[in-house]
Amino acid sequence: MRMYDLIIKKRNGAALCKEEINFMIAEYTAGRIPDYQMSAMMMAIYFQGMTKEETCDLTMAMAASGEMLDLSGIEGVKVDKHSTGGVGDKTSIALAPMVAACGVKIAKMSGRGLGHTGGTIDKLESFPGFSTGISTKHFIEQVNRIGISIMGQTADLAPADKKLYALRDVTATVDHMSLIASSIMSKKLASGADAIVLDVKTGSGAFMKNKDDAFALAKEMAVLGTRAGKKTTAVISDMDQPLGNAVGNALEVKEAIETLQGKGPADFMELCMTLGAQMLVAGGRAESAGQAQEMLGKVIEDGTALSKLARFIEAQGGDAAAVYDTSLLPQAPIVEEIFSEKEGYVEKIICDEIGVCSLLLGGGRETKESQIDLSVGLILHKKVGDYVKAGESLATIHAGSKEKLTAAKERFVRAYTFGQNPVTREKLIKGILEGDKISQS
Repeated sequence: MRMYDLIIKKRNGAALCKEEINFMIAEYTAGRIPDYQMSAMMMAIYFQGMTKEETCDLTMAMAASGEMLDLSGIEGVKVDKHSTGGVGDKTSIALAPMVAACGVKIAKMSGRGLGHTGGTIDKLESFPGFSTGISTKHFIEQVNRIGISIMGQTADLAPADKKLYALRDVTATVDHMSLIASSIMSKKLASGADAIVLDVKTGSGAFMKNKDDAFALAKEMAVLGTRAGKKTTAVISDMDQPLGNAVGNALEVKEAIETLQGKGPADFMELCMTLGAQMLVAGGRAESAGQAQEMLGKVIEDGTALSKLARFIEAQGGDAAAVYDTSLLPQAPIVEEIFSEKEGYVEKIICDEIGVCSLLLGGGRETKESQIDLSVGLILHKKVGDYVKAGESLATIHAGSKEKLTAAKERFVRAYTFGQNPVTREKLIKGILEGDKISQS
């Protein structure tokens, strides 16, 4: 078998068989297929597309290219959750303890952020001493003992995807539905969960700007998970404005804690309840989403979910006292208000611009080597549909220096658009999809 022949086959529009895809991924991962040939293949796929069978075979080949995490040592059903990312997306920090408190095992691998804000691991490191650099043995033991653990993604998890994504990034072949879906799902399948709940974002702060594209990606990933024998559900949610009010690592952690105390923003609570309900149903703890939401509400009301977060933080070396006293989280030295110069209804917030503000403050990474300032970020006081008077505060900005504060404020004011007529707010939940069955809101 020769890579040259496979390139010609795909260039001419034919489908690659499972054996050909397995050969291509194994040989490329081992370094025996050069980048220039794989670049040609990615471009051929970009223009010719892939069948469902090809996409599934590619996903499984990438998942099997490195370590396949064996979670059989964990009792009960393991449910994983994945978000395609956005601004202010601190969901896992509140959601995982809520679901674990209801009896579903959360054994999750997460990564660091690159871009707007930190990833889940960065945010969790706002707790002094917390570490995700734990062994697989510790990981499994902890899940069995307290029902929840989050560890850093190992270097050997789906290494083919890591190589392929880096190549696609520099050859203009990232934006292809099958390649995006296989990239995400290869890592999820290698992570060993029994069921997967996906949060697919759409809007100005999401990778998929268009709602139809978000539904198409969600369907592609849900079908991949189902074909791989995993119960897979996708929730399509809005990211046309930041999720919740907090943007920035420690600030988002604080908001997640407030949510577990029943005091979080309505949109963030709605998303946690929606995703959590799907996770409880997938884990066999509830028969319906309605029953699941009642269970989730109860563990918030009685403090069980907050206690579960504290036990999780302590088990991984963090200072659990910060769960109950958020002043122990990193604090920025400069805190200022951003006042509105205009009056009217907030018509639009360019979501990714708010993410850039956090990046300029130091709350995100421009390169993998960048150091994150966990203390900085923004708290939004006005969102789409709210009426604003001139001189009223739009946001509170937390900064590490005057220079970064100035740069972020200049960017922030350009993100808001005002009008004189009332604005209808977009629904947060656009739809829910299980396998290939879609329910649109």
